[in-house]
Amino acid sequence: MSYGELTAFSEKLADELSQRGVRGGDRILIVGENCVSACIIVMAISRLDAWSSFVNARLSPREIDSIIEHATPRLTLYTCHVSENAKAHSARHQAAPLPMPALGDIHIGVCNQSTVPETVYEGAEQQVAAMVYTSGTSGSPKGVMLTHAGLLFAARQACTSRCMNPGDLLYGVLPMAHVVGLVTQFLGAMLGGAAVLLEARFSASQALHILLNEKVSLFVGVPAMYARLLEQVQKEPLSTRQHALRCIGTSGAPLTSKLKKEVENLFGLPLNNGYGLTETSPTVAQTHIDQVRHDCSVGFPIPGIEISIVDADSKPVPQGEVGTLRIRGPNVMKGYYRNPELTREAISPEGWFNSGDMVRQDPDGALHIVGRSKELIIRSGFNVYPLEVEQVINSHSCVVQSAVVGRTVEHNEEVVAFIELNRPAQATDEADFREYLRERLSPYKLPAEIRFLEALPTAPTGKILKNALKQLAAQSFDHAQASPTN
Repeated sequence: MSYGELTAFSEKLADELSQRGVRGGDRILIVGENCVSACIIVMAISRLDAWSSFVNARLSPREIDSIIEHATPRLTLYTCHVSENAKAHSARHQAAPLPMPALGDIHIGVCNQSTVPETVYEGAEQQVAAMVYTSGTSGSPKGVMLTHAGLLFAARQACTSRCMNPGDLLYGVLPMAHVVGLVTQFLGAMLGGAAVLLEARFSASQALHILLNEKVSLFVGVPAMYARLLEQVQKEPLSTRQHALRCIGTSGAPLTSKLKKEVENLFGLPLNNGYGLTETSPTVAQTHIDQVRHDCSVGFPIPGIEISIVDADSKPVPQGEVGTLRIRGPNVMKGYYRNPELTREAISPEGWFNSGDMVRQDPDGALHIVGRSKELIIRSGFNVYPLEVEQVINSHSCVVQSAVVGRTVEHNEEVVAFIELNRPAQATDEADFREYLRERLSPYKLPAEIRFLEALPTAPTGKILKNALKQLAAQSFDHAQASPTN
């Protein structure tokens, strides 16, 4: 679809939605997966000053219904032509086909006549463009309100930092329900006049074929996607030196030195790392594509924002020491929808957003993510950062990815490691693995329990669901305590 067609179709759909009762300030839910129609829907909603809220169709009925209850959307649309899950949700909610065949099989629900629109603002820095729901594993859903100005600030940064231009083709596998897929992937490419090849779901074999045969020049994926690509190359040896890629990047999860080196050897390109959050639209820091780094730093704070690294008393820490990262700038969210108390906890009166992430900064300004403050494990009075343990575990040649969580035991905490192995190495001996860790970690950082899983639980974005693993860790401990042999 050309840019002209994108404009024409989004105008036509905006007229259709307006006739169905959509007003400025209404929330419009999109239950779906990546496709051209989803891009048209987002643009059409924006034309009406309504809020688009894209949720992944792979969420459970309970999760979808919880979001609908929270957002009270005026209308809900379903991208049935690219998602069996969206089709199932559409059937549950008795949605009907939208009479615009050019968009594909899009279904639309009944207009909610009782929903109340939010205030429409003239300024782009106040008017909400999109509400993105965070992928928590427990508790009520959090709707992050992102403004037009915030989204365009982040999209422009993504465009300029990667030098996107009309000659580029970006392979879009990150879900548009996630802020990186929506902003960096779609809006960033649009600002640069680039083309986007959208994929509804990531498949390592399909992705490898596309990257090697479709003249793709830009690709951004989460580390787990790159791990799957490396696995696929082992099964299906291919020459990767003929690709058209000029820039590859990753974000959304910690990057290990081992994975970085293997990916760079595979494609013959530096793997650029970045860091951000849904609440910051998303980008906070990024490595520079013209400056090769050999470490796993997430790079430098992007131009136009401020950062502060503070201790528990909100006082700046000395350079090089670990502290909590705070961010201030046009990319920071307007707040959490219908949750002013949580918004006040997250954003100070001076506009500082508390990321909850523990970081340290090099003398050259580069940031290193140490871990989440809420994930910090205190073992016998010593601080254990899960990311540090994960980095060591992931350096083992048999490991695809790992996740480390804390478990409370007898007024203390202990380390529990969940590990996903590459398929040929499923029989790795745990005793040998423990010896590998003992050589590389202090005793208080060693896992009390190691569990090998066929696959770690992940969200549709590829993010590891640590809350689910914490529950598994607690259950295994409770079971061991109840066993007659203990």
